[in-house]
Amino acid sequence: MPVAKTFDPRAFDPRVDMYITKCKPFAQPILEHLRELVHKAVPDVTETIKWSHAFFEYKGVILANMAGFNEHCSFGLWGKDMAQVLNDAGLLSGEGMGSLGKLTSVKDLPANKQMIAILKLAAKQIDEGKYVSSMARPRVAKEPKTEVEMHPAFAKALKANKAATAVFAKFSPSCKREYLEWIADAKRDETREKRITQAVEWIAEGKQRNWKYQNC
Repeated sequence: MPVAKTFDPRAFDPRVDMYITKCKPFAQPILEHLRELVHKAVPDVTETIKWSHAFFEYKGVILANMAGFNEHCSFGLWGKDMAQVLNDAGLLSGEGMGSLGKLTSVKDLPANKQMIAILKLAAKQIDEGKYVSSMARPRVAKEPKTEVEMHPAFAKALKANKAATAVFAKFSPSCKREYLEWIADAKRDETREKRITQAVEWIAEGKQRNWKYQNC
């Protein structure tokens, strides 16, 4: 059932309104529903945009985030013990970027009552000082990544496709690396050949390796 929007309109960030509006039609009701559930469960929550996605903060701490992609939506709960809570409830999923897996319909979500109870628990953990968002934790310096060489077969396939060659040349280093690693990680020659064929096709269309997970 839809959640009645009875909150103070000032609690809704217009940037999140715009974010939802720009998403695919299938994603908009999912994101609106999640948004209203969060506000109902935690009236003092605030909204913001981080890393091009919609986030909810409570007392300055990240409570949750939601995102719309080309083919699904995601919803993630932050906090020290929330992964275990969701796992115990049979809700934790390893698919997609969020906690609840790849959401393609409001029907994919847990019942409103269960979601509200979980969101209230997440807020309670913040009230009790049991966790801070990962943004507040000391960052560990990352080891520089080793360079990934382009497989000769991939280089040959790219060269044979002028459109793909032109697009790939304009990709950022990280976008290029995603394709190079995907092809390099293939264990079998057949798998590598299929990935190269798929990669050239996507690149010619201007698509990054993880285009399915890009924002709507």
